[in-house]
Amino acid sequence: MKIGVLALQGDFREHLAMVSRLGVDNIAVRSASELEGLNGLIIPGGESTTALILMHNFGLIEPIRKLAKNGMPIMGTCAGMIHLAKEVLSPNMETLGLMDITVRRNGFGRQIDSFEIDIPITILPGGSFHAIFIRAPVIERVGPAVEVLARLPDDKAIAVKEENLVALAFHPELTLDTRLHEYFLAMASSSKIIENKP
Repeated sequence: MKIGVLALQGDFREHLAMVSRLGVDNIAVRSASELEGLNGLIIPGGESTTALILMHNFGLIEPIRKLAKNGMPIMGTCAGMIHLAKEVLSPNMETLGLMDITVRRNGFGRQIDSFEIDIPITILPGGSFHAIFIRAPVIERVGPAVEVLARLPDDKAIAVKEENLVALAFHPELTLDTRLHEYFLAMASSSKIIENKP
């Protein structure tokens, strides 16, 4: 099994380190050719506008869309969740448009409003997950086919799944807890990708 981490910008190194720690082969993805043969892709947090511009410049938008539609598991964290969403507010922006959610950028406020909280996540055994939110997006709308995996105490959805896609408003790669990455790797190992060529 081989997992790619989009490595144009943001905290991709932490995701690569987490996947390596779990003993799985991985690659920093910066070109469409590096998507070939992957079993899954992680889109990390970072600056969402900059990352999207770089995805366009490196010719990655359509290849990633094609792989997602062919069944490749993709996990987006923080800005990665914005990239997966079909609709983005504040401001409106073009994304990969893969997941039936509406997301508001910086929905919890600026850097100074970053916070951490322990939350239960339906798919994870072993108690609450320590979630780290840094200039995090907020999910404003969830489509009928989207499963909510976790909510804050005020009922805001912060982790969602739709078929082969998982999106998190927080940064699991900044913790020592590997359970969300283990869950994604299990998805990748059991997925039936129609074709994993971009």
